[in-house]
Amino acid sequence: MFMSRVCSICGKGKMGGHQVSHSNIKTNKQWNANVQKVNVEVDGVEKRQYVCTKCLKTAKKA
Repeated sequence: MFMSRVCSICGKGKMGGHQVSHSNIKTNKQWNANVQKVNVEVDGVEKRQYVCTKCLKTAKKA
């Protein structure tokens, strides 16, 4: 079973759009969220989950 790379806190995942060439040809492109696998404490139990870097940064402040 393959786990999708989605932030377990905010739900951020893949984003889609167009890659535009110099000649203005548009092709589909996907950008992956910058998610890292870290240990997160959920209900007193440590679990290993994917968390985006923005959520990691705010969690370090708190």
